[in-house]
Amino acid sequence: MNRGFGWGALLLFAAPVAAVGQEYLLRLDTRAQRVDYRGLEEDSIPAGEVVSGPDGGLETPDGHAVTCIGESYCHFFRAGPVRQGAPLVTSADLTAWGFGVTDLSLHANARVGLDLGTADAWPGSDPAVQLNEGYLQYAAERVTGRLGRQVERGRLGSYGHDGLHLAYRFPSLDLTAIGFAGLGLARGSALPVTSDALNPLDEFQPRERQLLVGGAIEWRRRGVDARLDYVREVDRDTRNFVSERMALSATLGPVSGWSLTGGADYDLAWGWWGTADLAIRYGGTRFGGSAGARRYRPYFDLWTLWGAFSPLAYSAVNGSVWLAPVRGLTLRGGGERYWYPEAEAETPLVGEETDGWRWNAGAGYTISPTVSADVGYQVAFGPGAASRGVDGSVSVRPLPMLSLTAEGGYQVRPLEYRVEDPALTWYGIAVGLRPAERLRIDFRATRYDENRRRPDASAIDWSQTRVSAGISWLLGTSVDRLPLPPAVRREGRP
Repeated sequence: MNRGFGWGALLLFAAPVAAVGQEYLLRLDTRAQRVDYRGLEEDSIPAGEVVSGPDGGLETPDGHAVTCIGESYCHFFRAGPVRQGAPLVTSADLTAWGFGVTDLSLHANARVGLDLGTADAWPGSDPAVQLNEGYLQYAAERVTGRLGRQVERGRLGSYGHDGLHLAYRFPSLDLTAIGFAGLGLARGSALPVTSDALNPLDEFQPRERQLLVGGAIEWRRRGVDARLDYVREVDRDTRNFVSERMALSATLGPVSGWSLTGGADYDLAWGWWGTADLAIRYGGTRFGGSAGARRYRPYFDLWTLWGAFSPLAYSAVNGSVWLAPVRGLTLRGGGERYWYPEAEAETPLVGEETDGWRWNAGAGYTISPTVSADVGYQVAFGPGAASRGVDGSVSVRPLPMLSLTAEGGYQVRPLEYRVEDPALTWYGIAVGLRPAERLRIDFRATRYDENRRRPDASAIDWSQTRVSAGISWLLGTSVDRLPLPPAVRREGRP
């Protein structure tokens, strides 16, 4: 059995059998697209065949810039072949109940991904079948238990594991205690860290799945929501820590449209503070906005090498505002300023940038109940690169079951330390069709025209047309029939 498949996938295949004669809700979603992409190929030329270009730099006879560092050969990059990717992904989300045990249900979510293109290089298509979640759940008034493959979500991110989750509620204290344990999955993936599909560092890859243990305490009272998280991962082979982290987060409000949110996490294994943020928000009928500050530090497991490079955290302040001056019109804008601490790295020939900023503005207008338009402008400038661009869209709903959208945009991305100053123009259409309440069909086609604006032969053409289509189908027993019947007005009640 493929290690990326796992025992938990059996729950998915057993579900349709177990659901015979029971109640169930199943959503099937299939999406396919066609994308052309290309990379760079390293090449070389004898130093004696190099020529001087118009600007005095060294080039190949056909105009590629080369690098010659005391060798008999000079190196350069040329455009690689065009590769076509055509991913086809089908996902299934199933909930089944009515097994004769009160409060017992089955939940499963899985995907099948294939690459139908000419090059077997589309990420995520190996292994083809992946089980995201598959567990039995018992949910009573005070106790909730889950057994199987599941994902724990909190301030520290998403942790997948094959194991047990237990939550117990204390209604008089407005408190919920949560605990979980199992064999962990790789971060951001439905695969174990031992899977050949991941294999990021060859011999440094763990030989066994890590043991995941954690818990949380939630306190919820009117106007207050607070949570404390703790997660520990241990390598079962070496008995060394993979990670040990904790986090605190809270939300106050909303009260009269105002709310305050914040949180921070601490890495016990490295002994430093990680990501933290604080924001205040207001939302009214005519205007609203937010202001906040945040600090972001990238996180890496202890078994990887990346943490040894002492990743720097950056700090930022940000704000946004929206305004509805007249009916149908909404104006919006926002910005952020961020900065890094000194890296203490020697760069004698290059000036080091340690801060940056970005801002955006836009407007949306509902012309009629069936026609709307939106336009936006974005600017960003930071260490190493910058961008500015505009985009817009117009949406029309000629029929209740049909929506049409035309969209387009333009972006310029000057890259520091490079000769490219590429400009990108894109335009396309999107069609949404809902012939039945439980059936939705989508189609999108977008053309990307890029001008690398580079003076030599390395101005690679990235222009392409992308086409995608999808269908979503909701199946279920009559107990969950959609649409819902109309409400009945009862005497003495609104």
